[in-house]
Amino acid sequence: MSDLPEDRLEPAPPFTYCAVDYFGPWIVKERRKEIKRYGVLFTCMASRAIHIEVAHSLDTDSFINALRRFICHRGPIRQLRSDQGTNFVCARKELKDALNELNHTKISTELVQHNCDWFSFKMNVPSASHMGGVWERQIRSVHNILAALLSNNAKQLDDESLLTFMCEAESIVKSRPLSVESLQD
Repeated sequence: MSDLPEDRLEPAPPFTYCAVDYFGPWIVKERRKEIKRYGVLFTCMASRAIHIEVAHSLDTDSFINALRRFICHRGPIRQLRSDQGTNFVCARKELKDALNELNHTKISTELVQHNCDWFSFKMNVPSASHMGGVWERQIRSVHNILAALLSNNAKQLDDESLLTFMCEAESIVKSRPLSVESLQD
């Protein structure tokens, strides 16, 4: 077995090193229409804590908005891992292009004043789903919880109730112990 990546071992505040993946879709009703919504799961690589956002589509803009909401809630990040989903690849390209258009000296001065850094995107190689085991396992936990929560309520699901169920699933996953007190527990 190879060594764990440094971002899984380095002591840092929660969500400094994190990973992202989409899951779903979930069908919600908006008046008479049925629309797809997706869950966006962000997981801390060190503590395995999670944060869930709801995306309205698989578009790059929808992902960037979910990423901005995540950063507003959890603070600045240093690294973001993901698979090679087209929305992640396009978002990475758009963020790089936007960064190239900006005044780098002014940005770096401003970031230093606020003790922030620009984060790096690290993507798994194509066709290597085993490299995303950390966040895929978290998605399975969330899926199992949502299946139990939505077993009676899926027919009348709207945007607001989906968001509430996602928050409840996040809370349930985060309530598990992150470490063991002793080996006899």
